[in-house]
Amino acid sequence: MTTEHLLHSLRQDLADGGLRAGILVRDLHTGDELGIDPDVQLPSASLVKIPLALATLERIRRGELDRATTVEVQPGRITAPGPTGLSRFRHPSRIAIEDLVYLSTCLSDGTAADALFALTPPAYVAGLLREWNLDGISIRHTMHPLTDTPADHLAEPGLAHALAIDAGSNGRVPQLDTTRASSGSARAHVDLLQAIWTPSRIHPEVAAAVRTLMAHNVHRQRLTPDFSSDATTWSSKTGTLLNLRHEIGVAEHPDGHTYAIAALTASQVPAAVQPAAEALMSTTARALHDHLRQR
Repeated sequence: MTTEHLLHSLRQDLADGGLRAGILVRDLHTGDELGIDPDVQLPSASLVKIPLALATLERIRRGELDRATTVEVQPGRITAPGPTGLSRFRHPSRIAIEDLVYLSTCLSDGTAADALFALTPPAYVAGLLREWNLDGISIRHTMHPLTDTPADHLAEPGLAHALAIDAGSNGRVPQLDTTRASSGSARAHVDLLQAIWTPSRIHPEVAAAVRTLMAHNVHRQRLTPDFSSDATTWSSKTGTLLNLRHEIGVAEHPDGHTYAIAALTASQVPAAVQPAAEALMSTTARALHDHLRQR
């Protein structure tokens, strides 16, 4: 199949499945890439926890923070489905900064992330990204605004998702407004992955630590089924918010080839649980990866 035919077929599959997507696959050794609308901007949701981890670990490296310092974290007390870790705790806890980085990155714990944002505010994280020449990702707020969405106020999840689909970026749902929310494109997130996996302005020790954290991501329902195997190492981070389902990651093959993949999607189907959408974004990313690998 030619590249043009493949892209046409995949676009049709995404449209039939009700997904608007920005997807990009890049060979980190050659720079060759293949994607579908890779420059479309979407709110990043929990993908911002990767820049947050980088910034926190960089401050530890510089001696501005002590990795063993414990922080008293107030419980999230969130009862809605989805959040994990401290976000569901009922009582205060004291946790070391380095362990908060693990909870934030590997469990996507929003309460742990906000404890880190209290030490390293969004503006500081954004400044480090600029210092590292990673200008395509905006970091505008903490995680707390993402727990105050229509889904948290409406009893029927379908109604909340219908509102999210209708709202788009018109400002009625600020968490979905790319001019106000932390946002980025598939290309910008692949650039971030490339800076973590190959020599860049990010310190090697910091990059290596984040690679290890991403390898231990516990959320493995999206791209993982198509990229993880006994022979391939898959390291990733997911992001979820209302009708948004994202995952970014790196596939390292035994022949030495390494591919960075970013799949950012917005569903047009008003439902909270959509395993078919997650399967579709995964098979689409895999098809792009396989075609690029065979070229």
